[in-house]
Amino acid sequence: MYRVITPSTPEQWESYYYLRWRVLREPFQRPRGSEQDEYDGVGQHRMVVNSAGEAIAIGRLHFNSPDEGQIRFMASAPEHRGEGHGVAIVHELEKVARAEGAKHVVINSRDNTLGFYIKCGYEVVEEGDTVKNPQAEHQLRKTFTEFNRIIYRPSWCQDLQQTWHQEIPITDTMGIRIIQYTGREFETAAILSRNINVHGTMFAGSIYSLATLTCWGLLHLQLRERELAGAIVLADGQISYHKPVSKEPRALARLSSFTGDLSSLSQGQNARVTLKSQIYDGDKPVAEFTGQFVVLAKKK
Repeated sequence: MYRVITPSTPEQWESYYYLRWRVLREPFQRPRGSEQDEYDGVGQHRMVVNSAGEAIAIGRLHFNSPDEGQIRFMASAPEHRGEGHGVAIVHELEKVARAEGAKHVVINSRDNTLGFYIKCGYEVVEEGDTVKNPQAEHQLRKTFTEFNRIIYRPSWCQDLQQTWHQEIPITDTMGIRIIQYTGREFETAAILSRNINVHGTMFAGSIYSLATLTCWGLLHLQLRERELAGAIVLADGQISYHKPVSKEPRALARLSSFTGDLSSLSQGQNARVTLKSQIYDGDKPVAEFTGQFVVLAKKK
């Protein structure tokens, strides 16, 4: 189990700074203590910890001006890279920056991490001279808009939202919108007042539709991640309703629930996969959906 926390105890700070030194300073033979700077005392710090409380990803936000936040000292333990913890840190730090009035955030990145930040919606505004200095850093910037609150692939999510409204009109009628995508989780919400029954709760059919589309959306984005193409069709779906939805509904699909193999699409063959989603009434899960999907390969 992993969670994002703000370090507060001496043990947490030790774990936090040790990971920063281990990843960002030890490879360059820098001593302990060199991983800290004068902005640590005024910065906002976040860390992903495992069940033992050990830091496995860290990052810091500080302000260069009232309008500009800067994310620095991003680091993930090498043995945990590729698990989405860096995205979780950027997400939490961006939320702090927005809440404190930042108009944009800047990040300095070397070549080896440039692609990660671009996937998180950052744009290169100043390129480092990596010909003369392979360790030169590029400066990236994200100017905050309503839509790029989505932390991972925000432009893809905007495309998906438009596709839904143009090709699946019920999404507009129900007020379904994309809330967040992290690469491993996909969250949507709907407007309760557009989906309400005589009991003042959400129609069961609307719950089913929201759950189905949330799985569909995650699968659509995963196809793009893997550079695969195909038409997504729901083959079978089962849902368990536990309690009525009386608050603004939201749905969450996790990549960890994904089973199946999409690789057959590259050979022009259909693929079958299973995904699950949960519907929440506020913070409480009240329905669970399991969908079996067929991805129809494009004819060569």
